[in-house]
Amino acid sequence: MDIKIIRKGARFAEAELSLPLDADTSDIKAAINGKPVSFKGAISYIGNLKPETDYVLSVSYRNETAEAEFKTDYEFVTLDVRKFGAKGDGINDDTVYIQAAVSACPENSRVLIPKGRYLVTNIFLKSNINLELSEGAELIANNNRYSHPIFPGMIESYDGNDEYNLGTWEGNPLKMFAGIITGVDISGVTIYGEGTINGNATHEDWWYNEKVMVGAFRPRLLFLNRCRNITVCGLTFKDSPSWTIHPYFSDDICLSALRINNPCNSPNTDGIDVESCHNVKIEGVHFTLGDDCIALKSGKIYMGRKYNVPSENIHIRRCIMENGHGAVTLGSEMSAGIYGVTVEDCLFKNTDRGLRIKTRRGRGDKAVIDRILFRNIDMDGVKTPFVANCFYFCDPDGRTAYVQDRNYHPVDERTPHIKSLMFEEIRCKNCHIAAAYFIGLPERKIGEISMKNVKVSYAENAESGVPAMLCGIEEMSRRGVIAENVEKLTLENVEINGQTGETFELINIGE
Repeated sequence: MDIKIIRKGARFAEAELSLPLDADTSDIKAAINGKPVSFKGAISYIGNLKPETDYVLSVSYRNETAEAEFKTDYEFVTLDVRKFGAKGDGINDDTVYIQAAVSACPENSRVLIPKGRYLVTNIFLKSNINLELSEGAELIANNNRYSHPIFPGMIESYDGNDEYNLGTWEGNPLKMFAGIITGVDISGVTIYGEGTINGNATHEDWWYNEKVMVGAFRPRLLFLNRCRNITVCGLTFKDSPSWTIHPYFSDDICLSALRINNPCNSPNTDGIDVESCHNVKIEGVHFTLGDDCIALKSGKIYMGRKYNVPSENIHIRRCIMENGHGAVTLGSEMSAGIYGVTVEDCLFKNTDRGLRIKTRRGRGDKAVIDRILFRNIDMDGVKTPFVANCFYFCDPDGRTAYVQDRNYHPVDERTPHIKSLMFEEIRCKNCHIAAAYFIGLPERKIGEISMKNVKVSYAENAESGVPAMLCGIEEMSRRGVIAENVEKLTLENVEINGQTGETFELINIGE
């Protein structure tokens, strides 16, 4: 068993153990400088440390032991929000007091939110500070929508030659309520701790008539617009009004050792939506929610053509995804493309799909998906492990003949493209509908799909259902690899329900 410190600050560290994601954490015994601490998973947050201090983390698991040494970082001062007037009683609005501490915080310093329940509307971050939510601290969002400021979607420059984008909704520049925690054009921020950010959403407020814009579109729990070098670790996010964590046109984002919990019946409460971002790490996050666990996006046609900022260089590792629609979804709003995604060493449990690609005619010729790699993944109870769908029926025109027609259409500036998908060392059990469902456009087929060392087995009482959201598809159950309009499909050591080679069902391969 190996252990390594993968991240540290002045008050915390994150450690990674070389153990399976489903290892029994009750068998892990850990201590730091001899004092017992909890180790909550393969990647664990360790808090309550002091700045510029040497530490030795020792861990034992059954008959194995490991140690790691590290020194915490420098910190200048701590600003305790209680000293700024915050009550932490869950009744009084503490927004202005927390905001005062954030605004007054000097560089390389900490804003501390100690144990308590803090009712807030929106907190706006600034650069080069650390924000800590201590264990037992909970930010509770005010669910009165009219107490939240509105971010306009697009603001025209004075001379009319440019524009400034603040608000966004599902890939378009539309007005939205500001995030409960919001960063705009900031850098060098770490948000950490063992506390909770509670969106406080219910079906009586934010989740009621969720498709209807009332005042503005629903807020995120954490919204990062054009930010750089942001780390978020250790925290729990729950009951988000809409998407939970949404980095937007941002770079160098690290999201680690988090728990994201939204009810299974909550609408559009994706866990992490990465939109038009570069260099993003998502590791050691445990998701349980009602929509996509992780969704990678790059805007609808206006944002894709105007700004042409793809999502690129995304690394997802050692995460557990439970109960969502898709464990990792690409699209459907991806008009600037998605490139260079690696998903590895993860566990998907009871999601509708494992990999889920959603695109369609009209996304545009910059809507390219390429260099997507999934490796060393375990899936359990995933209905259809692999889905790539080029006829996704989203948007008002999603069921029109242009989008849904299976016949050849001329390739033009509206035509998207999926280029290369690679799946290696993947084990799927208790599946239901199909092992894989890949459907490309007849005029621009999926370029290459490679499956190597992939094993799929079905549940004893497999449910029937549709593997992808498109028109004209019938329910199915226990189907094999269905591939239509795929230029090259390579299967190496693929086993489906005990059948290998060419003996399992494989149909409709494009020329």
